[in-house]
Amino acid sequence: MIQKELKHDDMDQYMGLLAHDIVKDIIPGISDLQAKELLSEIVAKENEILHIQGGILYEDVEKTLRSLASTHSLFIVSNCQNGYIESFLDYYQFNDLFVDFESHGRTQKPKSENIQLLMERNHLTIEDSVYIGDTLTDYDSAKANGLPFIFCKYGFGKLSDSFYEPSILAFSDLRTLISDVTN
Repeated sequence: MIQKELKHDDMDQYMGLLAHDIVKDIIPGISDLQAKELLSEIVAKENEILHIQGGILYEDVEKTLRSLASTHSLFIVSNCQNGYIESFLDYYQFNDLFVDFESHGRTQKPKSENIQLLMERNHLTIEDSVYIGDTLTDYDSAKANGLPFIFCKYGFGKLSDSFYEPSILAFSDLRTLISDVTN
């Protein structure tokens, strides 16, 4: 089905996109049913591996999250499949750091709507919230909800325009920048 070997760098362009759209792009001509069946297998295996082996975290992620969680309520919104966030949180024992999360896999809704759902469910306001992300989808979803946005330059997205400010070069930079943006 796939005409060429996929390398790690080939996948970076797909980060933040919906899995169904990724499969359709990687395998041109695949039917929706075939894509759904393939994704079902991939998702199950990926969640299993993440739960057992974890992944590679950026430097100082745990330290930064623990510091932020002591003064802020943290949430996750992702275009990932159902079970992915849960596997991630379980493996790294981060469950106590996050108040709530939402994913495309659970709701089948776009990120902008999942942000809205999470905000409503947790009685969050625009004034006391900020969205942190590394893709154009993250930026667009934050702006669709009127949220301030912090761009992670070290991440998967390659946004170069000046309106992606404020931005950070390392995850640990959030400790100082978050209070500036939310005040």
